[in-house]
Amino acid sequence: MININFQYLLDLLKYKPNDPLVFSTSLFLFLFLFFLLIYNLLGKNKSFRLGFLIIFSLYFYYKSTGYYAGILVVSAIVNFFFAKGIAATEKMAIKRLLLFITVAINVAILGYFKYTNFILQIISEINHSQFEPLSIFLPIGISFYTFKSLNYVFDVYLETLEPTKSFRDFCVYVFFFPNLLMGPIDRASEFLPQIDKEPFLSKEDLGRATILIMAGLFKKVVIADYISLNFVDRIFDFPLRYTGVENLLAIYGYTLQVYCDFSGYTDMAIGVALFFGFKLMDNFNSPFKATSIADFWRRWHISLSKWLLDYIFKPMQFSMRSLKIWANVIAIFVTFVICGIWHGAGWNFIIWGAFHGFMMSFALIVQKPKQKLYTLLRINNTKFLKFFQTLITFHLIAFSFLIFRSNDLQIIKDMLSQIFEFFHAEVFLQFAEKLPIIFGLIVLGYILHFMPTKIENLYKRIVIALPWFMQAILLVIVIWIVAQFKSADIAPFIYFQF
Repeated sequence: MININFQYLLDLLKYKPNDPLVFSTSLFLFLFLFFLLIYNLLGKNKSFRLGFLIIFSLYFYYKSTGYYAGILVVSAIVNFFFAKGIAATEKMAIKRLLLFITVAINVAILGYFKYTNFILQIISEINHSQFEPLSIFLPIGISFYTFKSLNYVFDVYLETLEPTKSFRDFCVYVFFFPNLLMGPIDRASEFLPQIDKEPFLSKEDLGRATILIMAGLFKKVVIADYISLNFVDRIFDFPLRYTGVENLLAIYGYTLQVYCDFSGYTDMAIGVALFFGFKLMDNFNSPFKATSIADFWRRWHISLSKWLLDYIFKPMQFSMRSLKIWANVIAIFVTFVICGIWHGAGWNFIIWGAFHGFMMSFALIVQKPKQKLYTLLRINNTKFLKFFQTLITFHLIAFSFLIFRSNDLQIIKDMLSQIFEFFHAEVFLQFAEKLPIIFGLIVLGYILHFMPTKIENLYKRIVIALPWFMQAILLVIVIWIVAQFKSADIAPFIYFQF
């Protein structure tokens, strides 16, 4: 006789503040398989299938935010009906008013939950008064689904997208659980047409989904979580206890950690979405291979980069077009300050965004003399130049992530002072000897990242060509490896706070 502890099951399915439902947990795996089975059984009945998808997506979000999941529903209602009103009226003044109200509501909701305490803290510091932060819960993913909803509203306003007549379809777009918490910030114009199609998983899609889920799990748990909990966090917490070598390796480690954590989630999101017949946009393209900061943003968090380009940079640049090159310079800098603010309520994020904006603006100003110098030295488009551009860009990115990670600017000063004044190169070999797993994972992570595209594509073709049961065996092997590295407490995804 099998005894089932129903109370335990109910407790397991309830919202727990410190236990969000994420792709790398065993609970998600079981719920995902159950949901996928029901979803496919409902495949011929579109209304039931999509309704079930909406319900599961809301439950998925409830497991991450509790009853604050209601904010997601409010956001969907506001944006759908205001967009509908914008499309229905022909008077430009009314369109602009409705757009202004919609944006104001979205910014107000996002601003209250994300920036209230930060603003109050600034006011307190100006007034030299004691600051007591308010108890405000930050719903996971609010920045992502707010930008996703605004994408729909802006496209309807610009008349580049015909608004959907179905509130249900709009809810599928906004609530879709794979990219709800951490993106990618998919475009409504690309997602909505897929809703009308019956779910279909081709052999190629199955292979790609398997590859993405394996890669995501490996990046998140084996690399990001392990080096974070066992090395990076310790150095950043007390940088003066360690040599410059260890501080530098921690910066390299954190740079890799951020990438593996965020891109790992995105890989799993895209892979999971494929099982339901939806293709989400790619969000990363080997960002550390970038030869400039601008190139980095064409490869990193691509969905956010495109959103900022289309809805902030281009309108701002167009409004200042009479200033010629300075229109680009100002628009780039302001756009990336906003990018920093979007990432979080803290001076480190604002400085991080401003740093990227400054570097891109400066590169634009010196572009012509720089090209003349390259031509004079006869190094234009050479492998030599590309290598040094990549090397310099990577270190600028790594330094920016030091800013990103440090909410106390003293940490930046301490880590840099250790690197430049207390380096001790001999510690490098000791580190590799005493912490071989940490050292090996950092090296492996960068080797996999800088792997030539030809080898990566060959590996993908081999996996896709395998029978489904061989792909399943590969996935099980990766899950087993992940289980060996998994700590008792799973480190939350870094981008959950944004």
